[in-house]
Amino acid sequence: MTDPMRVVVSGASGLIGTALCASLRRDGHTVTPLVRRAARPGESHWDPAAGHVDRSVLEGADAVVHLAGAGIGDARWTAAYKREILESRTRSTGVLACAIAGASRRPRVFVSASAIGWYGARGDERLAESAAPGTGFLAEVCARWEDAAQGAGVRTVLLRTGIVLSAHGGALAKQLPLFRLGLGGRFGSGRQWQSWIDLDDEVRAIRHAIDSRLEGPVNLTAPEPATGADFARTLARVLRRPALLPIPAFGPRLLLGRELADALLFTGQRVMPDALVASGFDFSYPTLEASLRHLLDR
Repeated sequence: MTDPMRVVVSGASGLIGTALCASLRRDGHTVTPLVRRAARPGESHWDPAAGHVDRSVLEGADAVVHLAGAGIGDARWTAAYKREILESRTRSTGVLACAIAGASRRPRVFVSASAIGWYGARGDERLAESAAPGTGFLAEVCARWEDAAQGAGVRTVLLRTGIVLSAHGGALAKQLPLFRLGLGGRFGSGRQWQSWIDLDDEVRAIRHAIDSRLEGPVNLTAPEPATGADFARTLARVLRRPALLPIPAFGPRLLLGRELADALLFTGQRVMPDALVASGFDFSYPTLEASLRHLLDR
């Protein structure tokens, strides 16, 4: 175990943040969540929209991990919600980067969330961190999100996270009820790539980013991305259920709106964790089947 650290975490109540905070605390580290509601003991109130964070909380911290932002798939992509998606990321990230830069005892590392949406829809192209940026709304959001993290004046790691798999939240949890009934299937053609990561490996990778010398963009995805068809077949096999019914595009497009449905379900990226692997990180669940069997206790 490393020496006890003090880690400041935004987005601590989300799927990833909850698991990360629990992991750090289990190993004896002190976690200070940044919260927008009234702070409880051990927490710190902040208001990123107003540009407020208590800088004293950042003074002398070992790391700041920034995971906050409006959920990409939490609402239809109206003009207002798209603005919220963007501004909830860029404003909060800029506030933290500025506060870190102004600290007299700066944290040694700023670990800031991003996403594989940075690459845009790229078909079968193999995408490492050196790949060119993509186009589209999510690519623009991620580019501006990452830009906002610059200038903290400390080692900065940009976490380009893929689809995080958990039985208790996120994309997998939403699919499980249909698949358990034998009514699941691939979305559309099933040829689109899904770059995923097990929640446990996501947490371990974030902690590795804190402890290692990683810097700049880092893809947090498993080394074996799956097509939509492979994902559906593997999930059905693990659950011992059929996956015979493809889900046509018109249903999700009607429910979610075309732009959101296409971005989340019918296009994808084949993203590879080159920087993570090169830094010595070992995945506990490198294959989709291993991850699903772990998450679903199968």
